Amino acid sequence: MSAEQVAIRTSYFSIGGNAALAIIKALAGYFGNSFALIADAIESTTDVFSSTLVLLGLKYATRPADENHPYGHGRIEPLVTFVVVGFLITSATVIAYEAVQNIMMPHKSPKAWTLIVLGAIILWKELSYRIVVRKAKESGSSSLKADAWHHRSDAITS
Repeated sequence: MSAEQVAIRTSYFSIGGNAALAIIKALAGYFGNSFALIADAIESTTDVFSSTLVLLGLKYATRPADENHPYGHGRIEPLVTFVVVGFLITSATVIAYEAVQNIMMPHKSPKAWTLIVLGAIILWKELSYRIVVRKAKESGSSSLKADAWHHRSDAITS
């Protein structure tokens, strides 16, 4: 399998994992009375968008050279990396804001079982980081490496 195919398949892994986590977090947050998990579900939805950008960038970068791009389309990848880092910074800012709002607003305590869900989510995001960073090294993809660090930051902020 070529480096490009490895990167593209890994992007599909990120998209699927983030979509599944968004649903799990939203349901656990709703039924477990956890505003933090609901906010994290919203952030996971933006992760789906971010990982989709990585996928589109990787697919575009593999296009062959043409009249307008005699050296190929590979230079799109640093731009995608920049956008993903922007999403990472924005996500961290939103999470920090939501955390402060959540602390200041009185509400019912979350159900205890939400901690088990949260622990599983953290383990999954760390595993995702390790898989994606290994595939980023294997394929030499900077945008995939940025996506891997996005997984790591999600594990930390969860």
